[in-house]
Amino acid sequence: MKRLVLLLSGLLLVPAAAGAGVPERPRETIPCPASAGRGTRCVSGQDANGAWYVAAVPPNWNRRLIVHAHGGPRTGAPEAADPLEDLDRFSVMVRHGYAWIGSTYRRGGYGVRMAAEDADNSRTVFWSLYGRPDRTLLHGQSWGGNVAAKASELYAGDADTGWNYDGVLITNGVVSGGTRAYGFRADLRAVYQFYCNNHPAPDEPAYPLWEGLPLDSRMTRAELRRRIETCTGVDRPAARRTPEQAARLRDILAVTGVAEAQLVSHMNWATFLFQDLVQRRLGGRNPFDNSATVYSGSADDAALNAGVARFMADPEGVAQLAEDADLTGRIVRPTVTLHALHDPTVSFGAEAVYAATVAAAGRSAWLVQVATEEAEHSKLSDAGYMTALDALEGWIDRGVRPDPAGFQARCEALWSSQGPCLFVTP
Repeated sequence: MKRLVLLLSGLLLVPAAAGAGVPERPRETIPCPASAGRGTRCVSGQDANGAWYVAAVPPNWNRRLIVHAHGGPRTGAPEAADPLEDLDRFSVMVRHGYAWIGSTYRRGGYGVRMAAEDADNSRTVFWSLYGRPDRTLLHGQSWGGNVAAKASELYAGDADTGWNYDGVLITNGVVSGGTRAYGFRADLRAVYQFYCNNHPAPDEPAYPLWEGLPLDSRMTRAELRRRIETCTGVDRPAARRTPEQAARLRDILAVTGVAEAQLVSHMNWATFLFQDLVQRRLGGRNPFDNSATVYSGSADDAALNAGVARFMADPEGVAQLAEDADLTGRIVRPTVTLHALHDPTVSFGAEAVYAATVAAAGRSAWLVQVATEEAEHSKLSDAGYMTALDALEGWIDRGVRPDPAGFQARCEALWSSQGPCLFVTP
């Protein structure tokens, strides 16, 4: 146990050291995305840990603040303009009077606790620049949903010293936690290699697939895409695929459940994110396990299960990832999750995992989960965002949990001018 504690303290779990010595850069005024609305003021700066932030304050500020945790994780070095993409995606909130701040986090790559701390640091930055708002809401999207859920557990505050966050909104979030979120991509690497045998290729040095890539690899995303296309023809119309390509693609998708349009994206995560997660954050320890997995759905399941690469998780690697990214469910503020029922990137099933985690902690009274009949991940209907935000505000105001069955009617009555209302009961 002592060795494990030392390992944890040296890798994922001490985020402060990652940005040590970075000078804080003062804010400067920058152009806002046009979608944020005329008269909105945007500023950019860098905190002492190296995380870049962008803050936006609309002319009709309602004294509410959205603290945004972005998805990813992005594996490249953060750049000052990165939060502008997130601001543009959720600009409907700013147009309706909410101030907004988003952080790049201090570095690229995996680290939920690090990102949670940096997101909360952006809250303190905004409060120092503009004063404490009347209400502060935490919002996480995709992997940022994992980050926001973790930040809610760690930084919500308390009734005695004061609440840092009045409520939490999570959209298409990775709320199943780190140890449960990525196993399907490890399966994808194994199944893909069984059928394609080109990642790595036979003439390249072999490595365990769960590593993602060797640290010294020079593979690019373009090269990975070329290999996937060569094997499966995924980038060409179905009629132009060879029979062999079509068969391989059909089996890979049928076995893994990955959608054709997302195959390359998921392979990117299973390559470049795994390289960062396993080798840079977990010290080379494997958090993935398919040793007892029975794959099914292919044209020949017996051959697949006999020939697919097998790997067994390292308990220390699992423990490290769990400590960093799994959730306790001990939430203390009103929390609404909004998730597309057919999200092709983060399965809607993550919501059931989160509900069970929160229930096990005895905190179900703080959680409301809603679904929409959508098949997108990064951007849902603006009407859905505003309905969920409006319901969260009402919950805080009146102390009454909103009924998920009423979201569609609320959307149609109040927010249909912002886009289609697509709430459903899953």
